Amino acid sequence: MKRRNIAVICAVTAFSFLGAVLLAQDEAQVRSASGMNELYAEEEFRDGLEAYNRFQFNDAILSFEKALSFKPGDAVILDYLGNAYYRTGIEDTALRRWEEAAQSYGQEAPETLLVNNRIEVVRNRRSLFPEMNEDLRFVEVGHFPGKTGNLTFFSQPSAVLRADDGSSWVVAYGSNEIVRVDVNGVIRERRRGPLAGFDRPYDIARGLDGRLYVSEFRGGRISILDRDGVWQSYIGSKGIHDGNLLGPANLTVDDEGYIYVVDYGNRRISKFSPDGEFITSFGKKSANFDGFISPTGIASVNGLIYTADGIAGTISIFDKNGLYLGNLLDEGLTAPESLKAYADGSLIVADTKRLLIVDSQTAIVRALTESGNTRIRLIGASGDTNGNILAADFNSNEITVLTALDNVAGGLFVQIERVVAGQFPAVTVEVSVRDRLRLPIVGLGNGNFLLTENGRPVNEFTFMGSGNYTPTADIAVVFERSNETAYLKGDLQSAIRDINAALSEPAAPAAPAAPVEGGATGSGGAAGQAAAGAANVPVGRIATVIAAGSIPVQQRFTPGDVNSLIAAAAAGDYTPAWRFDQAVRLAANTLLPRSQKRAIVFVTAGDIGEAAYQEHALSELAAYLANNGILLYAVLVGGGEPSGPLRYLCNQTGGEVLRLYQREGIGSAIRAIAEKPSGTYVFSYTSALTDTNFG
Repeated sequence: MKRRNIAVICAVTAFSFLGAVLLAQDEAQVRSASGMNELYAEEEFRDGLEAYNRFQFNDAILSFEKALSFKPGDAVILDYLGNAYYRTGIEDTALRRWEEAAQSYGQEAPETLLVNNRIEVVRNRRSLFPEMNEDLRFVEVGHFPGKTGNLTFFSQPSAVLRADDGSSWVVAYGSNEIVRVDVNGVIRERRRGPLAGFDRPYDIARGLDGRLYVSEFRGGRISILDRDGVWQSYIGSKGIHDGNLLGPANLTVDDEGYIYVVDYGNRRISKFSPDGEFITSFGKKSANFDGFISPTGIASVNGLIYTADGIAGTISIFDKNGLYLGNLLDEGLTAPESLKAYADGSLIVADTKRLLIVDSQTAIVRALTESGNTRIRLIGASGDTNGNILAADFNSNEITVLTALDNVAGGLFVQIERVVAGQFPAVTVEVSVRDRLRLPIVGLGNGNFLLTENGRPVNEFTFMGSGNYTPTADIAVVFERSNETAYLKGDLQSAIRDINAALSEPAAPAAPAAPVEGGATGSGGAAGQAAAGAANVPVGRIATVIAAGSIPVQQRFTPGDVNSLIAAAAAGDYTPAWRFDQAVRLAANTLLPRSQKRAIVFVTAGDIGEAAYQEHALSELAAYLANNGILLYAVLVGGGEPSGPLRYLCNQTGGEVLRLYQREGIGSAIRAIAEKPSGTYVFSYTSALTDTNFG
C-alpha cells in the first residue's frame, strides 16, 4: 500500500512538474504572441495612416480594421477608424467606432472630450445650411470695442458688411471711415474715401461685381469703392430733385445689381444702376400708400424690396419698380433702424434695443436678443461668413458679436485632413474647421490654434496659410452617358466649352493673409501664393473629365486645349445602365489631393438614374462629398427638370442646380466656386519625437 501510495504521489508530482513546464511554455508563447500582435498592429496602423494621408480612405479602413484585430479595443485605432469611415460618408459606423474609442480612452481622458464633441456634432447634424426654427436663439459671445483707454479704433459704428474671408467691414459714422476687422476684432484695413474723405458714412453694400457702395449721410451722395475699399467715384449729389439725395442712409443691392438707397431727407427710396445712373424713386404718398414718415431700413429679398419706417414701426413691400404691394408688418416693432437679408431669405431687423428675425414670407417675428440697457442703440446688424451676427451699437461704440446658442459649447468640428511627414522631423498638418452644419469657419489665424505633440506645444509652430486664400479651384466634370444624353451631344460640348471659358478668366486678387504672431505676413503657404499676383492666375481649372457610363472612366484631354475637352465631353458609350454614384466617387477621388477648393460639375438631363442606389445610400454619397469639402453642381441640358435626389445632393454639399441655357448663363456660378469660403488651414512644425517611422 505504501509503495502504491508513493507511486501515486510520484505520478502526481511528475504530472504537476510537466504541467508547470507546459504552463511556463504557454505563458512564454502568449507573451511572444502578444508582442507579435503588437508589432502587427503597429505595422497595419502605420499603413492605415499613410493611406489616410493620401486620401485613400477605403484602404485606410482595411488597414485599421486589421490593426484592430491584432489589438482589440485600442482607443487610437478606433479613433482613426471612425475618422476614415466619416471621410467615406459612412457616418453610422463612424459614430460606433468613436463611441468605442471614447470608452477605451476613459472618462477622464482629454481625448474623450474631443471624441464626444465629434460624436455630438455629427449625431445632431440635420442639414448643411442653417434653417430658421422656433427655438433659434443667439447669445453674445464677444465685443469689438471702438475705444480702449485712450486708444480709439473707430467711433459710432452704424453698419456692418461681411467679407468672404471671415472679416467684416464696419462703417464708422463718427470717425468718417470704414474699417475691416478680422474674426478676432483686429483691424486689418482703414479706408477714408477720396482725398477729401467721407462725409459721415452711414451704410455699406456690395454689388454683384464685388464693388462696395457707401452712403454718406451728410455728403448727400454714395461713394463707389473697389472690392478692396479703394475709392473710385460718386453717385448722386445733395438736393431734392431726381437723382439728388438728402441724408442718404441704408442701402441694398438687388439680384440684378441695382442699388436702392433710403433717401431719408426726401422721405423716399431712390434706385440707381450699378454705375450710378438714376432709374426711379418711390415711397411718396399715393392712392395705395400713405407715404414714409421716417424711412430707415431696406433689404432686397427674392426680387422684392422691403423697407422699414422707424416712426410708423412698419415694414412695407415694393416691387423693383417701386409699386407698393402691401405691408409685411403693421405692428410689433419699436423703432426699426435697419433691415438686412439673412441666409435663408429672412430679415435681420435692428430694432433699437433688440435684434429680430422676421420671416419675409409669413411675417413671423422672433427675438434673437433683447437688452434693457438704456444706453444701447443698435442701428445696423448683419450676418458674417461664419454664421454669426454682428450688431453695430452706435451709442456704446462697439460691435457686438452674437452666435447661435447651439454653437456656443462644442459647436466647432475640427478635423485633421492629413499629416505630411515625408521630411520628418519636419511635419505639415492640414486641418479643417467647420461648424455643426458643415459650414466652413474662415478667417482664423495663428493665434486661434494650439497644436500639441504628446501633450506639449510643438516646436517651431508656423501658420502657413488658409485654403480660403487659394486663388483657384479644381473642377471635375462628370457627363451623364444615358440614352437621354445620347441625343444631346451638342449640349454636352457647349457645357464643357462654357465651363472652361468661365474657369479661364483671371481670378480676383485674394485678400491678404492674416499676419502671424510677430506681425509678419506669411509668404510661403497658400496665403502667400495667393497674394503673389493672383490676378494672373485663372479662376480654376478642369482637373478631370469623367464619362459616367456603365463603368465610369476618366476621359483623356490635353489641359488648355479646348478642342480635346470638347471631344472628351461627348465620347464614350451611352447606356441605360450608366452609374452616377461610381462616377461621382471616381471624380471625388481625383479631387481630394488637389486644391482646397474643389467641386464636381455634373452635366445631366436631370436624373441620377436608378443604379445610383445599388452600392450606397443617397445620404452616404452626400456625406462623402460634404465631409471632404467637395461641392456638387448640376448643369441641366435638354430642358429636363432636376430630380429630387439631385437637388438634395446639390443642397447638402453647398452647390446648386444650373441650366445650361439660363438667361445669365452658367459662367458666373462656375466662377463663384473659387470664391466659396474654405475652412482649411495649413501648419508646419518640427517634431520632437525620435521615432523615424512617424506616421
